[in-house]
Amino acid sequence: MMGSCEAEFFSHIDKLRVDLLNSVEVRTHCQRVEEEISHKEILTRIENIILGIVTSLSKDEAPVLALPNRSSWSNVSFDSAVGLQMSSGSSVTTIRSDCPSSVTKYAQILKILSVIYRLVQSDSYATKRDIFYNNTQLFASQKAVDSIVDDISCMLKVPRRSLHVLATSKGLISGDLCYMEEDGTRIDCRSSSATVAVSSNIGGIKNIVSSAKFVLVVEKDATFQRLLDDDFCTKLSPCIMITGKGVPDVNSRLMVRKLWDTLHIPIFALVDADPHGIEIMCIYKYGSVAMSFEAHNLTVPSVMWLGLLPSDLRRLQVPEDSLIPLTKRDESKLSSLLKRPYLTSQPEWQKEMELMQQSKVKAEIQSLAAIAPDFLANIYLPNKLRYGGWV
Repeated sequence: MMGSCEAEFFSHIDKLRVDLLNSVEVRTHCQRVEEEISHKEILTRIENIILGIVTSLSKDEAPVLALPNRSSWSNVSFDSAVGLQMSSGSSVTTIRSDCPSSVTKYAQILKILSVIYRLVQSDSYATKRDIFYNNTQLFASQKAVDSIVDDISCMLKVPRRSLHVLATSKGLISGDLCYMEEDGTRIDCRSSSATVAVSSNIGGIKNIVSSAKFVLVVEKDATFQRLLDDDFCTKLSPCIMITGKGVPDVNSRLMVRKLWDTLHIPIFALVDADPHGIEIMCIYKYGSVAMSFEAHNLTVPSVMWLGLLPSDLRRLQVPEDSLIPLTKRDESKLSSLLKRPYLTSQPEWQKEMELMQQSKVKAEIQSLAAIAPDFLANIYLPNKLRYGGWV
């Protein structure tokens, strides 16, 4: 029989879910449907780029490629229902075929365009790692391939997964969740002792089944594993936990978005009470400048900050020897975050960050173990979720 505290929790979470679904911001977010781009359209866009190159050569001109600038804040705008999105009139970076400083990148882009063309044409897939190892001399590093694939995705205005290029996921997921991969493999995340790697093809996931009441996005793998060891997913309520192991990869972000689109349940973030943790949470919620061209598919503006809050450190009297002084780099990062366009719509977040500025200390989630070894899973999170301790 359900206890009064557990009943109160279910009631609180269910009310939150209704409030979220009724809000204008989330309703707008839910109604966005990703437009499917046909194989033919993708091939046509690549062919148009090649046609431009051939035309330049026929005029005895050096071919040039124009890539949208994915690193400038001046190229993004903020929409509370979407997050950071690339502006239509974004500045571009010119990659010239006759310039020594850019000729290698020019060749790399053409090579990857040819790979993508064959993949889409044959309806087959390759990983970014495959592309790198097929021509290590040209690409020199995996990072170069990763960046160029995103550049091409942005240039063609096509989601990366539609280019048939997959990335190996670093994220993990566990909890009350079953689904089917595109190849028909059935994935069951319900084992309390094991984790499942986030899929490399989120777009191919179907038949999602879950009774979860909420999703908990955990910043660090160490915290994720500790909560698994403590059987957190089943103790209080069926839930889903996911970690991107620090700064999340695209697949982890796509998975959180997929869960929100499918289940329409609250999404909570558990991050360190430091500028780095806050920025990671902002990436899940509002996106990043580098991937702003794909914000509609990646961001979840309904994400709520569950902890660790700077105000928790004082309220819970976390031992001083567990607190860490802010470095100059931390202070600079915090000042930068407070200037981000989305902070104006989050006054409670601003207060928490200003409190960190004033106290000049930060803390990791693990600092709660100084109060009691099982404090995080058995006391902190249950009480936060039961009584609405998020911002």
